[in-house]
Amino acid sequence: MQVPLEMTFRGLERTPHLEEKIRRRVEKLEKFHSRIVACRVAVEKPHEHPSSGNPYRVRIDVTVPPKHEIVVKKEPGDHDLNEELATVLNDAFDATERQLKEVKDRQSGEVKTHEENRAFVVRLFEDEGYGFLKTPEEREIYFHQNALAREQSWDRVTVGTQVRFVESEGEMGPQASTVQIIDKPGKREVGGEEEESEKPSQPPAGWRQEESK
Repeated sequence: MQVPLEMTFRGLERTPHLEEKIRRRVEKLEKFHSRIVACRVAVEKPHEHPSSGNPYRVRIDVTVPPKHEIVVKKEPGDHDLNEELATVLNDAFDATERQLKEVKDRQSGEVKTHEENRAFVVRLFEDEGYGFLKTPEEREIYFHQNALAREQSWDRVTVGTQVRFVESEGEMGPQASTVQIIDKPGKREVGGEEEESEKPSQPPAGWRQEESK
């Protein structure tokens, strides 16, 4: 954690046992998201509180990059009257862990969606304007001619063309939302321009190139 843990207590005694419990739970938070920037925990026992429910107020504020702030609050009356402060703290930290996991999963999904991949064109339906790419993991990804980078044209695409692509989730499953030619049989793109290569580019070993239909 980049910023030291901040703990505040109001209306109740600040004990080493209570501090240690909070520190242990904060350390556990970093297992759910390793890039926590800061964490602030405030525990309060207001003088006036509901006649039913516990008398404690707990607030946990966690900051993670780039600009995510997770705030969990437990107010007086949220728990049964006889429940101890430890129970209220555990409930607040459990809720914080769930939210951190959701943020991490969402961020991981965003990275995967925008991650640049490489593949070869293995099937092409020129008249219909679409085809299929095959990745090194042997996955086939659908792509449409409209996914080609702006400066590239559909008639440049052939079976065996190597491309960079961004994967996204379409109505029928995974598809390439952005496709850019980087290498094609007999041609190689260098600095944005094509030059003749000595021999046609070939898919990696183990790849099966299919005839276009």
